[in-house]
Parts: sequence; structure tokens; C-alpha cells
Amino acid sequence: MKIVKSVAEMQGICRELRTRGVSIGFAPTMGALHRGHLSLVQRARSECQTVIASIFVNPLQFAPGEDFAQYPRTFDEDCRQLEAEGVAVLFAPEAKEMYPSGAVTTITVSGIGDRLDGASRPGHFTGVATVVAKLFHIIAPHRAYFGQKDAAQIAVLRQMVQDLNFDLELVSCPIVRDADGLALSSRNRYLSFPEREQALVLHRALTEIEQSIAHGERRSSALLQIGRITLETATGIKVDYLAIVDARSLLPEASAERGALVAVAAYVGRTRLIDNLLVA
Repeated sequence: MKIVKSVAEMQGICRELRTRGVSIGFAPTMGALHRGHLSLVQRARSECQTVIASIFVNPLQFAPGEDFAQYPRTFDEDCRQLEAEGVAVLFAPEAKEMYPSGAVTTITVSGIGDRLDGASRPGHFTGVATVVAKLFHIIAPHRAYFGQKDAAQIAVLRQMVQDLNFDLELVSCPIVRDADGLALSSRNRYLSFPEREQALVLHRALTEIEQSIAHGERRSSALLQIGRITLETATGIKVDYLAIVDARSLLPEASAERGALVAVAAYVGRTRLIDNLLVA
């Protein structure tokens, strides 16, 4: 696996691949890899001729006081895992390479970018959209792979891809969970053993909503009340949001019909976790 730090070198490699007609699958990450990240690489490998991954902890998407400095960085182990999964090239730039002195341009996806996580983390999706647009411009992949756990991010990026005419397919991959149902996240590393047990309530609340839908309840108001009761009776949990929304616009839905997104975010101790499900 070739590790590339320079934007210019990365562009040159990808330009040569496209000239040869090689299809490029791209899996962007912030490192601290787990099986969820690797599932993106595996999907990309199954659908494309070559796979490129990136590791970049993007400072632009962290607000003051968030966990940018503490975000787990496990570069050597990440490289071993990516190489074992058949990644051809890893793009791992420094912040000054992605945001050189004097850079002032950002991308804001209005409306969608202010909903769910965008409402509680103002400016977060501007940072996400800006760095992903830069990565798409540098790598020019045919397909780019993202995890469904970050459903609001996917909605923002789909809108950006459409609005800015990026010539690629954005692929959403299923959430990967531990055996007890906890959605895999790099931030799970922050959790103490008691907090990890407490964190299971996010999946439990979603499961109870899903079961209620299966039994015929479709009213969002009733379903959200079921989820809130579960979350509010748990210890060590501070709910950020619980919502039933359109998966593309992130606007509230009065009824949980097929394809609607049920999304939750909560603090477990000091760690903010997210989870969701798509109504079947």
C-alpha cells in the first residue's frame, strides 16, 4: 500500500488511474479504524478495480471545546488494517496540506446542514462538506463509501454532490454493530465499562420504535414518545435529539413510512454518540 501525503502526488496518481480506465472506490476516514470502516473498504473492493482510503482528522469540523485534540489517532495500526484489506493507496495529508495558509473557501449546505447534528454542532457540516469536497476534487473517485451511522452527514453530502455536479456515486453502507447492538464508532474508545453498558440504550430505544412500527404504529408522535421513555429512564444519558425525519431532507415526518429515518444522538458521560435506523 502506497502512503501519500501530498495533494499534488495524490492527484497525479488518480489522474493516471482514470486515464487507464481504472475504476476508483474511495473510503474517507478520520482513522481510529474499526470494522465499520473496514466494511466500507470491503464494499469498495467488491465494486471497483482499485481502492483508495484517506485518513485525515479534519480540524474544520470540530468546534472549540470539542474533542479534536483528544480524537484517537492510531495511524500505524490503521495502515496495517487497510493494507490487509487490499487498499492500494492511502492519502494521509497534514492539516497544512489540506488547508494551506490563506485558504478561506468553505462549503455550506444550507438547510440540511443545519438539521440534526447540524443544529447541535453549528458549523460542523460546513467543515464536513468542505473537506469532503476537497477530497472528491483531489481523488475524483467513481464511487465514494460512507457509513449509514452518519445518516445526517450522508444527506448533506448527497445534496452537495447533486448541487456541485460531482461525477461520482455516493454509496451508503449498513451500520456495523457489536454483538450487543452498539453501533461501532471511534468514539466508543472514550467509554468506560459502565458507560458502554449505558450506551446500549440508544440501540434499545431504536429497537423499541422499530418493533412498534412492525406492530402497526406509524404516528411519529407516538413512536418518539416510546423512544423518549426508554432514553429518559436510563442513567448517565443526556439526549441531544430523537427524531423521525425524511432521510434526504432531514425534515420531520409526521408518519414513519418506508424509508424514513429514525435518528438519535445522546451524551453518555462526556461522549456524544449517534445511531439510527431506516424504516423498512
